[in-house]
Amino acid sequence: MVYRKKIKMFIREKKVDCKDYREVDIIPRTENAERAVRGKRGKRQKVTEPKQQELNEKNSKRYLVQLGNGNFGAGDLHVCCTYAVTPKTEEEAERIVGNFLRRLAYRRKKLGLSPLKYILVTEYGMKDSGEIMRIHHHVIMNSGLSRDEVEMMWTSERINWRKYAVDPNYSRSITKLGWVNADRIQVDKNGIEALCRYLTKCPKKKKRWSSSRNLIRPERLPDADHKYSRKKVEELAKSADQGKAFFEKQFPAYTLSEVKAEYYEDTGWHIYLKMWKKPKKAPSKKKKPEKAEKEGKAGKK
Repeated sequence: MVYRKKIKMFIREKKVDCKDYREVDIIPRTENAERAVRGKRGKRQKVTEPKQQELNEKNSKRYLVQLGNGNFGAGDLHVCCTYAVTPKTEEEAERIVGNFLRRLAYRRKKLGLSPLKYILVTEYGMKDSGEIMRIHHHVIMNSGLSRDEVEMMWTSERINWRKYAVDPNYSRSITKLGWVNADRIQVDKNGIEALCRYLTKCPKKKKRWSSSRNLIRPERLPDADHKYSRKKVEELAKSADQGKAFFEKQFPAYTLSEVKAEYYEDTGWHIYLKMWKKPKKAPSKKKKPEKAEKEGKAGKK
């Protein structure tokens, strides 16, 4: 008879922040797994950025959601750019969209707007011959420029901004590189997660991504181990609200937008939380006693 050594397991609370957005994982961990990474945690640290070719991978999609929610929101822009003439290589397409981003950045600077912030996702298919097909770009960028201005800059032509300022039909005279559309971003309880998920759909297609250097990056806070017992996690996961009321008390400075409990045969219950930092309340102004009124009443006496 073969005796297997019992695996010791504990519960970890893992937190990742990106500005006002936070994700919390309540997950089981084994002591054996911890020995392998001992000394690599304990301090606040940047979350590892996924490689371009790994955007279809689960953790990469999650990173993109964290990055998007920490930097963009309602009123910002989602721009989709296509080509009338398909570039022959990925590098050529990257050069063209790079010129587009530089135009946007220069225009913002000329108008005295804040620097351009963006996430760029390039998506394309491959023919059997190795040629790329249906290549297009998605750009999530900060607000400031009008939709008309942004769409007009998807061109290789020189733009006469003085003429644009006085001629309402000028933008129609500019020949675009292809179809282009700029939409104002709309958010729900999970911020722009739906948009980020949309950009990472279609796993059969290849995707490359990049972002501006001035974005706030997701940070992993020090883990809290043994904060919950496995029995407590199971109890919360099986409750009617999956522990939402309990976790609202655990994170009073945040508004929970999602609580999700999942069961795995090997490790048991996992709970995943998404939340937003509550806006700070403005300090209440205390009314000062009116001395003149008091003095007047005292005089009457």
